[in-house]
Amino acid sequence: MSSLISPDSPISTPGDPTFNFALALPGRASSRHTQRAYFRWVERYLVDIAGVKPSRGSSRLQRMQMLPVPLLRRSLSAPQLRAWLGVLASERQGRQSVQQARAAICTLASLLAEAGWIDDFTSAAMHNVAIPRAEDGQRAGRWLSIDQLHELMRAGRAIATTENQLLRNQALLLMLCTMALRREEIASARWNDLSLQNNRPVLRVHGKGRKVATIDMPRSVAAALERWRSAVSIDDPRPLGETPLLRRIWKGGRISKEALSADGVWLVVAAAAHYADIGHVAPHDLRRSVAGALQHAGTPIEKISRLLRHNNVAITERYLSKLPQRNEGAVLMSEVLGFDEDF
Repeated sequence: MSSLISPDSPISTPGDPTFNFALALPGRASSRHTQRAYFRWVERYLVDIAGVKPSRGSSRLQRMQMLPVPLLRRSLSAPQLRAWLGVLASERQGRQSVQQARAAICTLASLLAEAGWIDDFTSAAMHNVAIPRAEDGQRAGRWLSIDQLHELMRAGRAIATTENQLLRNQALLLMLCTMALRREEIASARWNDLSLQNNRPVLRVHGKGRKVATIDMPRSVAAALERWRSAVSIDDPRPLGETPLLRRIWKGGRISKEALSADGVWLVVAAAAHYADIGHVAPHDLRRSVAGALQHAGTPIEKISRLLRHNNVAITERYLSKLPQRNEGAVLMSEVLGFDEDF
């Protein structure tokens, strides 16, 4: 998307007042996952609308702490927000993603209005912008078969260019394909979230809305993480403790001290899916696939609900109902009529 602001308009000039979005946001969104998601969407909005250069990690956080107010005033308006949401919809972003994107920008506008940097009318007008219709902005969720999950995990190893990357990718994809974790949950996991409970390896998961849950960890995941731990300890001899469970890897194969970000998780999954030639796959598709495979295998819905960490079974029932369902009526009718391929 080309910038909607004139390319001759400066992004910022020395002495411009700045707004600390990172400091103001926790009062509106206490969850760390939501805050990171809002930072991503505000970043994307400013890249698309104002033409700023993309940033990642600590650079993005620094940007969120010092957003130039003149830039925000030029970029925030109802027409520009409406146009941007339309772009997201045309990219077939999921409806929930578009809703979250809208919420991020409207929250920024509201906080700026509270601080007196923009007028209340602008903020109110942006809140009145509706998201595109579901059919215009809904990306069809994938439900991978067991064979496709195996292909994806094999591809995760195949795309690795170093032994450390292979170990990291193997642990990551095993966790996604068995434990139904969200990508933000993996990105925020720390080594001290691992423990033994009654001789069972478990992982403490920091989920949405500051909810914390403990999940039994398959032996295969525990073994993969142990091999990954050995590799991490070579490059980082510090006590692991609060350090990231899964990390970025430099081009030479050295393991970084920085966590593999939620975007990094997405990139690994996308690259593995491309290599496996199974089409576009997002991390959340693997969460769907775990739920679908367990349902297909006859697993009680209560167990699936506990794994997904839903508040109640009714949420899980709605979640499962959105998975692609078999609809064989036409096939059965063809058999009733006695038609075959040569008719």
